[in-house]
Amino acid sequence: MKEHGKVVLITGASSGIGAATARRLAADGHRVFLGARRTERLEELCAEIGKGGGTAAFGRLDVTSAADMETFVQAARTAFGQVDVVVNNAGVMPLSPLEALKVDEWDRMIDVNVRGVLHGIAAALPVMRGQGGGHFITLASIGAYEVSPTAAVYCATKFAVRAISEGLRQESTGDIRVSVVSPGVTESELADSITDPVAREAMVHYRSVALPASAIADAIAFAVAQPPEVDVNEIVVRPARTR
Repeated sequence: MKEHGKVVLITGASSGIGAATARRLAADGHRVFLGARRTERLEELCAEIGKGGGTAAFGRLDVTSAADMETFVQAARTAFGQVDVVVNNAGVMPLSPLEALKVDEWDRMIDVNVRGVLHGIAAALPVMRGQGGGHFITLASIGAYEVSPTAAVYCATKFAVRAISEGLRQESTGDIRVSVVSPGVTESELADSITDPVAREAMVHYRSVALPASAIADAIAFAVAQPPEVDVNEIVVRPARTR
């Protein structure tokens, strides 16, 4: 393991891509600070990483709360002394046709997928500026590039975080790196939140070919590993047998 790894904060780290990223980056020698609402899973994951020789800690986090995110970032600084990378991974995907009028689910996607990313930037950007640099990695989706039926609001949130990330990149002067990683269909719990029967049935077929979460973790690890003068802005990862 590397002796001088980075301090990496990961939101939505209790399962799927977040958990896989924690395992991969810890194995690479980075110190990971994990956030999610399901702290029992985070505790188990940190124990697993520790047994493997890695360094991990966690804090309860609801990304829809700006105060929660601020506390999370400060807790990471207390634990590890700095904040080098923030992986804005937390997301939800309760798909449905617009005519189903699931307004509460639309609001939830906006709160988690968009506000959650903004809260991560608001909490960590001043810290990174103060220490002379940092790296934001935001998980978007292939839905940040195209729209499909039942996914209008979800895709809108992913278009938004891609735009936010590009704006942050343009406003930075070399000290802050910004990466967007956009997975295609990936094994995760995202589809579990779909309550609409039409969208749920369609997703069964759509997810018949899926990437392992570790494939996305590898892409994130690639972006993290680049030297300071290299900024990997966008990575799109799809299954080879994609539609």
